[in-house]
Parts: sequence; C-alpha cells; structure tokens
Amino acid sequence: MIAIDGSYGEGGGQILRMAVALAALTGKSIRVYNIRAGRPNPGLKNQHITAINAVAKLCNAKTRGVAVGSSSIEFHPGKIKGGDYVFDVGTAGSVTLVMQACLLPALMAEEETHFKIRGGTDVKWAPPWDYFQNVFLKLLEKMGCYIDAYLNQRGYYPAGGGEIEVYVEPCELQSIEFNEKVEKIKGIVNIANLPSNIAERIEKAAMEELRKHDMDADIAIEETSAKSAGVGIVLWSEPKVLGSDCLGERGKPAEEVGKEAATKLIQEIKSNADLDEKAVDQLLPYLAMTGGKFKARNITKHAETEMWLLKKFIDVDFKIKKNGLYLVEVVK
Repeated sequence: MIAIDGSYGEGGGQILRMAVALAALTGKSIRVYNIRAGRPNPGLKNQHITAINAVAKLCNAKTRGVAVGSSSIEFHPGKIKGGDYVFDVGTAGSVTLVMQACLLPALMAEEETHFKIRGGTDVKWAPPWDYFQNVFLKLLEKMGCYIDAYLNQRGYYPAGGGEIEVYVEPCELQSIEFNEKVEKIKGIVNIANLPSNIAERIEKAAMEELRKHDMDADIAIEETSAKSAGVGIVLWSEPKVLGSDCLGERGKPAEEVGKEAATKLIQEIKSNADLDEKAVDQLLPYLAMTGGKFKARNITKHAETEMWLLKKFIDVDFKIKKNGLYLVEVVK
C-alpha cells in the first residue's frame, strides 16, 4: 500500500483526487493521511467525497474513512470498467474537479464511460467549464483522446445546481508535439441572473486589452439562468491551445474581469509557452504516461506537488531547466 501525506507541498484536494485516480489507473492501494491539514476547514468536503466515490464506482474499489471532515482514507482499487454514472456534489463544489479525477481511469476503461455530474460549473479555485472544454479537453484530443462534453446547466456559488455530461472513449495515449502557432483567439463570457450590460463590459474590456497588443478575438456572450447569479470569462487560442479565465466577484468591476483574463492570455502567448500555467499540472499525469517535453512560463506549487505524487505511482522523472521559460522534460 502506498502511503501519501496529504499535507505535502500544495496540500489541497488535488493530492487526494489525483492519488485516487492514479490508484485506479495502476491498481495500487493507497492510504492518504493529513488530508487538507493546512486548510481552515481540514479534512474531506463534499466535492472530495464525490470524486473519491466516483472513481471508486469506476473501478469497483473498496474504501475506508470517506466521510465529511475525515483526515485519512484508504482506497483499494479493482478493475476499471465503463458504463453510465450520475454523481451529485450536492453543493457548488466543482464538477470539473470531479471530472479530473474520473477522466484518467475512464480513458483506460474496458468500454465507453458516460458521466452526468451536478454541482458548480464556474466556481473559485477550479477550472471553469469553458476552460475545461476548450483548453484541457482540446489538449487531450491532441494526445489521441475522444471525449465529448456537454453543458446542460451553469452552476455558480453558493447554490450550485449546474450539470454536465461527458462521454469518454477508451484510448491509447499518444505523445503530444508542441509545434503549432496561435492563429486566432476565442472566448466566452457566461452570465446568469445579472444585467446583460455586465457581460458586455467584460467583453469590451478584454477586447480593448487584446487590441493594445495587436491581437483580436471572437468573444461570445452566453446569457442563461441559474440557481445563483454569476459571471465569468474564458479565453483560449487556436490551434496552439493556451487559455486564461477570470470569475466575476461582488465588488470587482466588470472591466477588471475582462482585462485580467486578457492580460493572462497575452502573457502566455508572448512568452511562447507550450502550456499555460494552469494546463501544466492538469496535463502532467497524461504526459507522465507518454513522456515528452514542454515549455511553461511558470511551474506552480500545484505542478511541483503533482510531479512528486506521480513518481509514487509511475516510473517517470521530470527534468526542469530555466532559461527564461521553464523547460520540462518528462522522462519515461
């Protein structure tokens, strides 16, 4: 059994989610302790429990200690199978973080897997839906994955109530070559239960910032209704896939939301990075299975923690050099 200190490095829910995903993938039993020990409310929360239970169902795992507030769990995986699954976080906890835990084993299942997950689609400290769909999944597509993802309902804090559906075909991962250029920029401003002019101001501010750097974009505004009010923006480039996002907050001017998202993407594009900062740690588990090289503007504590965790399950090493950008070689 692999023992994992859940307070290591970044010390958040990411260690737990990915440890469970990697356990299912490799068939290795784990014990995770000190779960979220440094957080104001340590231990398991609803979204962590949903992720653990989701992966457990995928691979017929036996678990211990999976309860709200628990600081230690055991996870004993079985065989990964596909099928149809419905999971409800029960709060505004992130559906995309639950999917992150499920995707890796689902790609190695015996048959197609269909997920329906309810919770928060656009919430703090998690990839918003449009980033998940247009950045993360597009990168996986370049690695040979076939994943169809649909948004049925937006869900914002505090009520949640969002719903997504994802269809995952089993696949053999391929190494990814980062040899494309940015040819166009797209974006979505999502808004619910708020005046439409807020979304228009966000879109305008983002466009103004991009044009200062001789960049243009096609940014759509998606108005909808939801259980809670919310607004946010996601930008991404094509065919080279880089992304950025910003969530609206009470007291934060719409213009700042749009400008912040645009500024982040401009920095990524001008740096000539292969992966944006957030994509690095999300794609690392997949790169660990194929090997490869990439350039990044920054290696976050999230990414460093991910590398530490991956080496416990997979025979892989990460060689990092800094020469303006971080140059990362994933050695199999």
